[in-house]
Amino acid sequence: MQARIDRYRVLRNPWLVAESFRTISPVDGSLVFEGSLSSEVEIERTLAGAKAAATAWRAVDLQARCALVARFIELAVEPSEAVSLELTMQIGRPIADGPGEIRGWLDRGRAMIDLAPEALRDMPLEDKPNFTRFIRHEPLGVVLVLAPWNYPWLTAVNAIAPALIAGNAVVLKHSEQTPLVAARMAKAAADAGLPDGLFQVLVLNHDGVRDVIEDSRVDFVAFTGSVEGGRAVQRAAASRFIGVGLELGGKDPAYVCEDVNVDLVAANLVEGAFYNAGQSCCAVERIYVHEAVYGRFVDAFVEHTRHLVLGDPREDITTLGPVVRKRSAEAIQAQIEQAVHAGARALTGPDDFTETRRGLPYLAPTVLVDVDHSMAIMIEETFGPAIGIAKVSSDDDAATRMNDSRYGLTASIWTPDAERASSIGDCVDTGTWFMNRCDYLDPELAWVGVKDSGRGCTLSSLGYRQLTRPKSFHLRHTLG
Repeated sequence: MQARIDRYRVLRNPWLVAESFRTISPVDGSLVFEGSLSSEVEIERTLAGAKAAATAWRAVDLQARCALVARFIELAVEPSEAVSLELTMQIGRPIADGPGEIRGWLDRGRAMIDLAPEALRDMPLEDKPNFTRFIRHEPLGVVLVLAPWNYPWLTAVNAIAPALIAGNAVVLKHSEQTPLVAARMAKAAADAGLPDGLFQVLVLNHDGVRDVIEDSRVDFVAFTGSVEGGRAVQRAAASRFIGVGLELGGKDPAYVCEDVNVDLVAANLVEGAFYNAGQSCCAVERIYVHEAVYGRFVDAFVEHTRHLVLGDPREDITTLGPVVRKRSAEAIQAQIEQAVHAGARALTGPDDFTETRRGLPYLAPTVLVDVDHSMAIMIEETFGPAIGIAKVSSDDDAATRMNDSRYGLTASIWTPDAERASSIGDCVDTGTWFMNRCDYLDPELAWVGVKDSGRGCTLSSLGYRQLTRPKSFHLRHTLG
C-alpha cells in the first residue's frame, strides 16, 4: 500500500504547494493516502497539455488509437490482486468482490473498442450527381471526467475509454476517497505509451472543479455522482456552450409478480439490494410484491439477508463490508429511524449481526415492511444497506408506485412472462428496464437516466455521440 502511495506522489511535482487531504479507510480507520490538491500552476499546465495533446491525437488513425487504449485498459488493473486490496481499503467492499469490478473495467473498455469502428465511421448519404456528401464524427477536444468512489473503475471507464477512442484528451478528477485508482490509471497511461498530456489526473475540491469546468479549454464534462453534485456541475457549465453528461442517483424499484419462484427471486434481490453495501446508483432500493406471494417473499428475503456475513472486508468469507464514511452511515440510519417512527417495522437489524466495530461505519442490513411513500426510505436515495418492501394488488398498482419517484435509472420485473414484462416496461419511466435481473450494466446497451437520474448516454455505440460532434462535408466536384 505504501509503495502505491509513493508512486502516486511521484506523479506530482513536490515543489507545488497546495491544500492537503487525507483518505481514511472505512475498514479499520487507517490512513490510506495523504496528499495535496492540485495547485493553480499544476491545473494550468494540465489543461494546456491536454489541449495540445487533443489536437495531435485526433489526427491519429482510429485503429492506432484503439490499440493504445486497449493497452492502457489492460495495464491499469495489473496486478489484479493488488488492485482488489487497494479497492477494499479505500471503499470497504469485500475483497472477494474486487475481481468483479476489474472484469467490468476490462469488459466495458474492450466493448467500446469493438464498437468504435461502426460508431465513429463516416455517415455517407445517398449519391447525388457532382457531389460527395457525408457526416463525420469529430472529437470535442478535452473531456473532463468527474468519477465517484463507489465503483471507481467501472464508472470511470464508461467515459474514459470512449472519450480517448473518439480522439479526445481526458482530464480525470477522481474522488478523494479513491486516489490510488487514479494513480494506477495515470501510471498505466504512461506505460501504455499514450502521448504526453492525453490522459492526466487532477485532485480538486469543489471550487477547483468549478474553475476547471469554467475554463475555455474544457469541451465536455462527464459527471457521475449525486443529484446535488450534478446540479453544481450544470451551474458551473451554464455560462458556456459545452455538453454535460450526468449519471446521477437512483431509487430503483423491483416488482415481484405472483408467478415466480419466490426463493430464487428473493436471493437475487438480496444481492441487488445489498451488494457493495447498497452503495450503487442502480442498487434495488424499494421492492413491490404482488399480494398473492407477499408473505412468502418477505420471509425468504429476510432469511437470505440473515445469511449475509457482515465483517472485515479483507476476509474471504465477508459478503458485506462497511459503508464508506461515518456520515454516510448516519444518513442511512436516519432514514431507517424516520421510517420506524412513522410506522414501519424492521425485520432485520443489529441484533442479527455480530459485527460491532465501535466508531467505524459497519451497518447491519435492514429490511423494512409496512412502508409507504410518505417515508424517505421509499422515495429518497438511501445508498446503503436498507430496503423497504411493500405489497401491491396488481400490475397497474405496481407500475404506478414504481413511477412515483423523482428518479428513473433502472427498474426490474420478476416474472417468467416476457410479454407481460415488456408491456409493463412500456409504462415505467426508467432508463433501463430489466426482466429477472438487476444492478447490472451491459456495455452494448445504452446507459441512461431520466428525471433526476441524469441526462446523456454512456456505453453502447450511442455512448460515442455525446463525446463527438457531427461535421457535414458537402463537396461539389465541378462548377457549372
